[in-house]
Amino acid sequence: MIRRLVLALAVLLAVAAEPALAAGPPAPVTLAEGWELSFDHSSWDPTTVPGVFDAATEPDAFGGRVGWYRLTFDGPEATDGYEWALRFETVRRIAEVTLNGVPLGRNTEPYLPFELDATSLRPGEENVLEVRVDNRKHADIPREGWWNWGGITRPVTLVPKGRVEFLDAAVMTQRIGGGRATMLVDGWLRNRSSEPLAPTVSVALEGPDGSRAGAEESPGKLAPGERRRVSFEFAVENPRLWAPDHPELYETRIDTTLDGRLEQRDEMRTGIRTVRVVDGLLELNDRPVDLRGASIHEDVKGRGPALTDDDVDAIVADLEALGANVTRAHYLLDDRLLDRLDEVGILVWNQAPIYHRDVLLDTAEQRTEALSTLAGTVLGGRAHAAVMTHSVANELSTVPDQKPDVRTYVDAARRLTRDLDPTLPPSIDTLSYPGYPRAETYARFPLLGINSYFGWYRGKEDHPVDDIADFGPYLRRMQRLYPDAAKVVTEFGAEATLDGPADRKQTLAFQADYVEESLRIIAEAPGVSGAIYWTLQEFAVKPLWDGGADIEAIQTDSIHNKGLISYDGERKPAWDVAERVFAATPLYRDAARSPTSGADPLGWLLLAITPLTILALLGLAGWALRDIWRYTRPPGGEVVRLPARRAA
Repeated sequence: MIRRLVLALAVLLAVAAEPALAAGPPAPVTLAEGWELSFDHSSWDPTTVPGVFDAATEPDAFGGRVGWYRLTFDGPEATDGYEWALRFETVRRIAEVTLNGVPLGRNTEPYLPFELDATSLRPGEENVLEVRVDNRKHADIPREGWWNWGGITRPVTLVPKGRVEFLDAAVMTQRIGGGRATMLVDGWLRNRSSEPLAPTVSVALEGPDGSRAGAEESPGKLAPGERRRVSFEFAVENPRLWAPDHPELYETRIDTTLDGRLEQRDEMRTGIRTVRVVDGLLELNDRPVDLRGASIHEDVKGRGPALTDDDVDAIVADLEALGANVTRAHYLLDDRLLDRLDEVGILVWNQAPIYHRDVLLDTAEQRTEALSTLAGTVLGGRAHAAVMTHSVANELSTVPDQKPDVRTYVDAARRLTRDLDPTLPPSIDTLSYPGYPRAETYARFPLLGINSYFGWYRGKEDHPVDDIADFGPYLRRMQRLYPDAAKVVTEFGAEATLDGPADRKQTLAFQADYVEESLRIIAEAPGVSGAIYWTLQEFAVKPLWDGGADIEAIQTDSIHNKGLISYDGERKPAWDVAERVFAATPLYRDAARSPTSGADPLGWLLLAITPLTILALLGLAGWALRDIWRYTRPPGGEVVRLPARRAA
């Protein structure tokens, strides 16, 4: 105990005695005003960035087109020793960037941010930035079921770059126990200069109660142009834990310095929490959970995925109103949205957009491209407390063991995810067709997503899913096939656009009954740690979408109508069902015996009686009260001391 107090005091003194640094890099510059758009590169019209080419979902627009964005702006002055780079949060789908007529680079990944050195920037003078955006559909473009939006769909920023940069910096929770949290700092140092440099990386955390912790690492000299991974651990004493019912966040600063000068500063908020799979159940902070929520697509009528800050707030507000404690998307969410989900305590099933892509994993080059997309998705989400897993793909083959190319990708993807984020269980989202054998390729994952449409789609001739009564037996069989893996139902849903009886598909009443019955089956299934409805709100999909109800009148619809909220923003009757069931489902499976839940007065009474009984029978009140304290969580988010258990 004395040794820990001395170490904690040393850390506090080190953080408090931070050395004065020379003037650091200039502030980033957001490029938000003055954009123009052209489709012939000769006539230009004012436009908005973020924005899309066309917010209408007419079938003729789905094939895509080529457009040019142009911005004329005054170049910011840079401090000596710093340069500028252009950061694009997302461009859908292929971007070619020129600055003052000089090509800067090309990006082909439509769901990840990218940066290009602004080598031709003219500080203090007029600059012309052009971005050629091509969203035309081609055979080699990854499969997607949603609308083919084109444009600069997230913000663009000029960011300063020093002689050394720390790439993809993150602070993650490695483990919790013994009154402390062990945190992992991870990223890649890059020497941008033409001479050897020896930088230092320091991290400082300040808790919601004002407590402070930190550490620093000096990895030695980097050769010119060298890129080196840097990882180190440090401790946070008496941590305040992050969870949906108390989303505590630490203010975090990561400084990269060189010879007393600040080369880069990263500021973020860190949540201290652990996510583990233990005995086939998903645990958050050593407590088994039973999650309920709804998936989202970044798609707002009139703007598509080009979300405003108000759109971000509205999505989060809808999830909160529904009572959701988890959400999911088919790609890395906008960082603004992830920040808000961190704040309010809604977990995120972070998924790489490797969607139905079996036929695009045939070659080594295709698999390498998919792994690159996965890496960017993991790196983009791993610093967020809300992110609970990284899913490597959605709905690949039902028999991956028999598909060498799929198996090769999935195995490599699982290992890569573990390497980039060793603090979270990797996952994969699977198709739910009955009758298939255990897939060893999928069994190697500690966490499985189950996409189920029992009672909605027909399924395959030999593997039907048309009867919702088969859903429960399917979940029980999954438990027998994969007893060591935690399981979350990551998709279930039914289209709804019509009035009519509950026994008729496509009606609002059918959808409401479908949601209630599906949630009942999931709640009764063994080994299922959560349910995520597909989706919170309707979104645009490929033309000729029929939704599975086989109704001729909706054959040409381009809106995915399974949402609990319509594309116009109206809540459907199924919303009320989900809201009621979500509210009645405790977050923690042990809530009935947890005095912090407040949900079970009888549990409180039993826990109060227990020490008195022990006192009366054994006369050891002090020891009994100490043990009760050890095995329960005090209010305020202190560490839970539970018996050691095997974690997957």
